[in-house]
Amino acid sequence: MPDPASLLLLEEYRDYLGLQRRLSEATQSVYEHEVRLLLEQHPQLETIQAHEIESYIQMQVETRDLSERSVGKLLSALRSFFTYLQLQKVRMDNPVLQIPRSHHPVPLPQVASLREVETLLESIDTSDALGFRDRTIFELIYSCGLRISEACNLELNDYQIPYLRVLGKRDKMRILPVGEVAQSFLKTYLEEVRPLLVGARRSEKALFVGRRGHKLTRQALYKRFMTYTGLTDIEAKVHTLRHSFATHLLEGGADLRSVQELLGHSDIKTTQIYTHVDTTVLQDAYRRFHKNEEDPS
Repeated sequence: MPDPASLLLLEEYRDYLGLQRRLSEATQSVYEHEVRLLLEQHPQLETIQAHEIESYIQMQVETRDLSERSVGKLLSALRSFFTYLQLQKVRMDNPVLQIPRSHHPVPLPQVASLREVETLLESIDTSDALGFRDRTIFELIYSCGLRISEACNLELNDYQIPYLRVLGKRDKMRILPVGEVAQSFLKTYLEEVRPLLVGARRSEKALFVGRRGHKLTRQALYKRFMTYTGLTDIEAKVHTLRHSFATHLLEGGADLRSVQELLGHSDIKTTQIYTHVDTTVLQDAYRRFHKNEEDPS
């Protein structure tokens, strides 16, 4: 939570949005929310630089699974806030202006090969409770193609062997099958590991918890994952597991409509953009099914 001085500044900023800029209540709420999140991560407003803000935005894209439109709103909110700081003589420049408007940092996550996914997951040390929890949640994310927020918001009663109930964007519910490997890790996690982490907090409903028994946050999970990728030299983010899940299904012959349902996309066009089949797979399919390629005559 921001310190008292930052909270006061945030309140004054909200007044500025309503009284001077005359923005709608909805826009004011969005801007205030985005600035509050920034203040929680970077309270030193006088010294924060453009590259730090861009890194922050990248992390928000990853942990919150933001669309390009949502990133645009985030940039607008931060740009407006730093303009306000200039008016208040808190700082002389607006670092957000150095982040091009036309370049929203929303690159599609890279696809990891099946071997890379296996290498990454197997590199996690499961000898302690936190390591085993991490292996379990990342196995589940890959097994079901979950968003990081969906994984963190899971509750105990959402898992009924062998299915997982997931509440996605716009409160859209979907029921997903859980693979055997993920099931195996979940069984041990629920029986042996989670009770150790929860301790006396037996009323905690979250499926995945931290070392003190509280619900695991997206930021904490993101940082843990980046630590593992650093150890393996595999370039990936948590969302890469979801992207790889979809791509591997398509490569294995799954139809696009089924992948759409598993990912929880309301529009199949989103699935077409979000997933892609590696060109080597397309070339292989061409060689196998295009008769002219097999018989030049």
